[in-house]
Amino acid sequence: MNLQNQFEALCSPFTENKPLIYSLWNEIETRYSEKGRHYHDLLHLENMFKELEDVKGNISDYTAISFSVFYHDVIYDASSKSNEEKSAAKAEKRLSELQFNKDRISIILKQILATKAHQRSDDGDTNYLLDADLSVLGKDFKTYSEYTHNIRKEYSIYPDFLYKPGRRKVLKHFLELESIFKTEYFKEKYEAQAKENIAAELQLL
Repeated sequence: MNLQNQFEALCSPFTENKPLIYSLWNEIETRYSEKGRHYHDLLHLENMFKELEDVKGNISDYTAISFSVFYHDVIYDASSKSNEEKSAAKAEKRLSELQFNKDRISIILKQILATKAHQRSDDGDTNYLLDADLSVLGKDFKTYSEYTHNIRKEYSIYPDFLYKPGRRKVLKHFLELESIFKTEYFKEKYEAQAKENIAAELQLL
């Protein structure tokens, strides 16, 4: 199922207003297809859903986590430090239009905000979201290198002397975490390779 069909199926239990659903999808598609996006795009969402599909049985609210995936990077500006807060605010506004349950909206907002610091959560679903978001770190080195190349393009407004120290800081932050991945499934699948990839990138910076 492509992303648009998936999004429409996700929304349809909450409203019969097809134009509303279409306008919500259109906004998501437009945002994730913005000119400056080379990694935080629709392909990133597709990859996250592929990863989550394998652990669907472990996720207690798949509807909520799916909305979190769609909205977690809906606002993305490489020069901003408040993308997650702005994305959460956008999700709150749009999901309210859908008449989505307020308590579940607040879960989604927490999940989106958790993608800022990537710290282990007491909420199991949030940990799966975080791990799917970072799964690229544990892919083969060719895929990982393409990811780093695309991230660099997103930050092309910054010259190397500014970009490299910032990137080093991010990578060291990942290595200093107790573990990069929060769930046993993703830890087993990607942790060792992710650490190798990050160490290799640090050598190249």
